[in-house]
Amino acid sequence: MTTWTAPSPEIKDGPLTGPDRPMLEGYLDFCRSTLLNICAGLTAEQLAARPLPTSISLLGLVRHLTKVERIWLRQRAAAQDVANPFTVVDEDFDEARAENARAELEAYVRECALASEAARDVSFEHTVEVRGEVLSLRMIYVHLIGEYQRHNGHADLIRESLDGVTGR
Repeated sequence: MTTWTAPSPEIKDGPLTGPDRPMLEGYLDFCRSTLLNICAGLTAEQLAARPLPTSISLLGLVRHLTKVERIWLRQRAAAQDVANPFTVVDEDFDEARAENARAELEAYVRECALASEAARDVSFEHTVEVRGEVLSLRMIYVHLIGEYQRHNGHADLIRESLDGVTGR
């Protein structure tokens, strides 16, 4: 019997010059693939482990970012009527279980594709109101990149604590 491990992703990147939309979409894709690469090669048990004095696991981060993708791009930017994947505060972090790791990772990859598709035809000038603030889709991309950068930093620390691997 072989033990499942998280697969290695194709590392995505975008243009370094030109219009802002392809650059921001490409950099968001890079952030997404970075998270998957940090998880690559780990078992379900490792993904669900909490090796640091925090409630955050790699699987919890994957679940959280699944929710973030859905809320920001599908619900807010594209106005899709889709339910939140997690409705209880911190459920995305607290309920991360090894037995669900493969399905959760696959759900994250699907959600990223659906979120990108949902936003594809929305103008970068399109605005939404969130907690009394008006944001353009362009600013939503900037927000998501910042969210990923923060959480990918957490993920790096968790990965290094699990097996000493760095630089993913």
